[in-house]
Amino acid sequence: MRTLRTVAELRAALAAPRRAGTPIGLVPTMGYLHDGHLELIRRARAECGEVVVSLFVNPTQFGDAADLEAYPRDEARDAALAAEAGAGILFAPGVDEVYPPGFATTVGVRGVTEPLEGATRGLDHFDGVTTVVTKLLNMAGPDVAFFGQKDAQQALVIRKLVRDLDLPVRIEVVPTVREADGLALSSRNVRLTPADRERALALSRGLRAAEAAVAAGERDAARVRAAALAAMTDFAIEPEYLELVSTDTLAPIDVIDGEVLLAVAARVGDVRLIDNTLLSASVAPEALAATGSHH
Repeated sequence: MRTLRTVAELRAALAAPRRAGTPIGLVPTMGYLHDGHLELIRRARAECGEVVVSLFVNPTQFGDAADLEAYPRDEARDAALAAEAGAGILFAPGVDEVYPPGFATTVGVRGVTEPLEGATRGLDHFDGVTTVVTKLLNMAGPDVAFFGQKDAQQALVIRKLVRDLDLPVRIEVVPTVREADGLALSSRNVRLTPADRERALALSRGLRAAEAAVAAGERDAARVRAAALAAMTDFAIEPEYLELVSTDTLAPIDVIDGEVLLAVAARVGDVRLIDNTLLSASVAPEALAATGSHH
């Protein structure tokens, strides 16, 4: 695996595989790779002859300077893990390479960015995400880009970005990878104290409680939400938001009909975590019991 720092190097490295018609996969990351990222890289490897993993802690999507500062970084570790999972190129540009002096353009998606994370972190967060993702897609020109379902809203925003701007790339969203006890993998998990690591289970337990309510036949969104909140209070965690929304528009829903996204965010100690699940009105109770879970 090669580590490249500039757009010119990246484009030069991809010229030959592109000419040969080799599918190019891109896995955009902010580093501190975990099994969730590695699953994205393995999926990219299975589908694409050339796999690029970008590693860039994007300053424009952090509203809080302290959060940006605290974000874990370990490039040597990331490079070893990415190579092992099948990446051919690690693209690790500096901030000046991505945002050169005089940089003055923002790519903004509206509609699906305002609720949930947008309401909590502000639209600047998503403007930062959509601008950097547009740049990474233009830098690498991949055939397929891989994102995780854990960031469900981000994945929806990026799908809309790609569709609206006719970007020639397919977006693949890969299911959330979890610890054995249900905690969704996140680079931020390393910052949890042992006690907070236990309390962090509030998010996945809330989601499981909602799934159980729907599997038992509950279709009223308010009651499903109440079941999820009740499960979280056992851990003394008060979510920033816990909402049942449309999978397409993120508009709030009252009745579960078809597939619905249940998204949650909460602060556990000084670490902010997000998680989500898809609730389906078509899942029969016995089907859920048979699989144990759908992750």
